[in-house]
Amino acid sequence: MTTGTIAFQGRPGAYSDLACRTAYPAWRTLPCATFEAAIDAVRGGAAQLAMLPCENSLAGRVPDIHALLPESGLFIIGEHFQRVEHCLLAPKGASLATIRRAHSHAVALGQVRKILKELNLAPVIEADTAGAAEQVAGWNNPEEAAIASSLAAELFGLQILRANVEDAAHNTTRFYVAALAPAKHPPETPDLVTTFVFRVRNVPAALYKALGGFATNGVNMTKLESYMLDGNFSATQFLCDVDGHPEQPGLRRALEELEFFSRECRILGVYPAAAFRREQPGHAD
Repeated sequence: MTTGTIAFQGRPGAYSDLACRTAYPAWRTLPCATFEAAIDAVRGGAAQLAMLPCENSLAGRVPDIHALLPESGLFIIGEHFQRVEHCLLAPKGASLATIRRAHSHAVALGQVRKILKELNLAPVIEADTAGAAEQVAGWNNPEEAAIASSLAAELFGLQILRANVEDAAHNTTRFYVAALAPAKHPPETPDLVTTFVFRVRNVPAALYKALGGFATNGVNMTKLESYMLDGNFSATQFLCDVDGHPEQPGLRRALEELEFFSRECRILGVYPAAAFRREQPGHAD
């Protein structure tokens, strides 16, 4: 698959759009109003891939994706880490001295408190970062600014008054790349990640017993998230990322042990680990 269409949730210029263009520069991006619409675009054939955010280094997991992806019929075939670099955008002719208000998504505004305080800007919550940039461009008022990406500035003809205005330099979003069919990798392929979901039986120490096989078989677990299903306090589902391929002996034995203690175990994808992982402090090569 050398080129095609990749769907994302948001408006043109959103960080998900930027992630698509960074990871798949030759592909056409398809903006969708909701995560469900992005998933449906792949299921219906309008797109071959979907770029779905699953967690952020500041805000944590994206709950909608954890709930939607396991039941979507799609498979994870890759991951992408996108550095979130907020820019202060304004119409041509505006300056740091003229702007009075900063429009953006609530989460983005919470990540740029220092610049808001420094410039005495009133934060104004909008539905999303790219939509805020589009609004500011339409108003063409030197008192209105937006917190959004450099791509949004390019798309909507805004100037960047200041780049990298985020409070935390490590602000990064991880994305799952999802497709209609799973990717196939030989078991001996290095640097693979396996993502799966499972539910434990309602018995004492069920989770401890279910996960014991990963420790005894030397399998590195990099993510474990729990969340309720259908508002049922006794029906907890877990989403896990582990290193390796399900057919490698250690991971195969660990999954067999997990299945013995769980009610359900489904693999959502086996895919190459992003290079970003190897760049993190403390990573063992």
